[in-house]
Amino acid sequence: MKYVLVTGGVVSGLGKGVTASSIGVLLKACGLRVTSIKIDPYLNTDAGTMSPFEHGEVFVLDDGGEVDLDLGNYERFLNIKLTRDNNITTGKIYQKVIDRERRGDYLGKTVQVVPHITDAIQEWIESVAVIPVDGKDGPADVCVIELGGTIGDIESMPFIEALGQFSYRVGAGNFCLIHVSLVPVLNVVGEPKTKPTQHSVRGLRGLGLTPNILACRSTMALDENIKAKLSQFCHVPVENIIDVHDVSNIWHIPLLLKDQKAHEAILKVLNLPSGAQEPVLEEWSSRAELCDELREPVRIAMVGKYTEHSDSYLSVVKALLHASVRCRKKLVVDWVPACDLENVTAKENPEACKAAWKKLKGANGVLVPGGFGDRGVQGKILAAKYAREKRVPYLGICLGMQIAVIEFARSVLGLQDANSTEFDPNTRNPCVIFMPEGSKTHMGGTMRLGSRRTYFQSLESVSAKLYGNPRYIDERHRHRYEVNPEMVAQLESRGLSFPGKDETGRRMEIVELPGHPYFVGVQFHPEFKSRPGKPSPLFLGFVAASCRELEVVPQHCGGQEKVSPTYHINGHLPSKVFPNGKASNGGLYGVYKICNGVHL
Repeated sequence: MKYVLVTGGVVSGLGKGVTASSIGVLLKACGLRVTSIKIDPYLNTDAGTMSPFEHGEVFVLDDGGEVDLDLGNYERFLNIKLTRDNNITTGKIYQKVIDRERRGDYLGKTVQVVPHITDAIQEWIESVAVIPVDGKDGPADVCVIELGGTIGDIESMPFIEALGQFSYRVGAGNFCLIHVSLVPVLNVVGEPKTKPTQHSVRGLRGLGLTPNILACRSTMALDENIKAKLSQFCHVPVENIIDVHDVSNIWHIPLLLKDQKAHEAILKVLNLPSGAQEPVLEEWSSRAELCDELREPVRIAMVGKYTEHSDSYLSVVKALLHASVRCRKKLVVDWVPACDLENVTAKENPEACKAAWKKLKGANGVLVPGGFGDRGVQGKILAAKYAREKRVPYLGICLGMQIAVIEFARSVLGLQDANSTEFDPNTRNPCVIFMPEGSKTHMGGTMRLGSRRTYFQSLESVSAKLYGNPRYIDERHRHRYEVNPEMVAQLESRGLSFPGKDETGRRMEIVELPGHPYFVGVQFHPEFKSRPGKPSPLFLGFVAASCRELEVVPQHCGGQEKVSPTYHINGHLPSKVFPNGKASNGGLYGVYKICNGVHL
């Protein structure tokens, strides 16, 4: 097994995750099998209880792991399926060591950071690195490890020490350290400054790790003089200094690395044959160029609670991007704070309310993502009502689905106090209820998590057509509340449809409004399985409807009138968009044609 460690210096937020993912893409294009590990030095056991404002979205894996959003980058870039163990935290390591101590595994020894914590870190890396994540048998060839945080952070020290020991133990030819550092360009001077990177590398070496390759983040391309200076002061060969400057979209990053022969530098450090296979990235190149060329916009109003921090909805934005590029439209996300749509804001801050409604009414589609807590709920209900009444395409995810049901119950059934017991435990008309198996005393890891199966009740629904008419699909979940099964018949009697349910038939997974251009809510999170080359069917349908390219076409048979509706995406059947879809794996296999018949 070969290991590539990616560390960061100077400041956080440099894009280590995208860099690590791009390195994986490059190595995979060289014919190597790649897996990934993310190390987060915080004490939390996982990311499940962390605020989106502070940490960004919580990414959910098939096995129910609530992990750092960088694992989403790994899955999207490398098209792999990771496990919860691919995300290492300080909390997990200390919990493992303390459990061992309580069992008496250390035979009365004094348990210390060195060697017990550092040994546990190394054991975890080695055991997880051999787990197949690409659907093939046997371990991967290369494991890309990203160390979160910045060199010098006190909470990272046990991991730095462990990785220093690990590099010595596996040997120089099996370990490559890539240090991502900032080379700022001061506006006053107008030239890149290397001193921050020099200090960062000096600090890294002082902790026992020597970088083999420098990935220099900057707002502009670095000239050869700057690279020579970095080489001289950081003791890194000039050909191993990679310029990772700002680009128009992140799909350019693997191409940027390839153009500078980063793969050759990595393969040389790892003692792998450099001429085995030249990386082929034609698909990435075509997609990156297409994204740059798009001009016609599709505007999506994202009505949420955490709109001040776009990373809170990172996977949703990426899924929208995948779909919009496939539809050859330039994605424009209008962030609409749900609170600003409410009547209270109209009185207290009329300008903010007016601006929010202007964005909502100017959008081609409305998306209400998942969330927790009652802040902004009334605004989300108003957004769902607007989309339903004005026939604007609507996609509700998790809470967004529940919002759609509550709004329908209030506006169509006339149940003005209809609500979720999450927001009003004493409501007389609970449309959404707490799941029986949930825990009200422990928050972490107690939701309905991971991949769950949804069975289609009708193959004539929009969602079933978009998935290619399978009997069932598997999608990832993260929720504590569900649509009240006792109210389903009442809702259906007034036109709401629930075409997707779980295996018991009592848990609602998909809601639709027949006759609407596109009004779909799902209890699961389809964004987590969307890929650049394989957009989520529901996001693709949503964006296509927002572009007015999703239409219902009546079928005729033997002179009879309409038999059943067929859904076209810009003139193409979903079966042509998703041929031979393996829906049990989330669909989207063999995608080859959509929007103007262009092959991608």
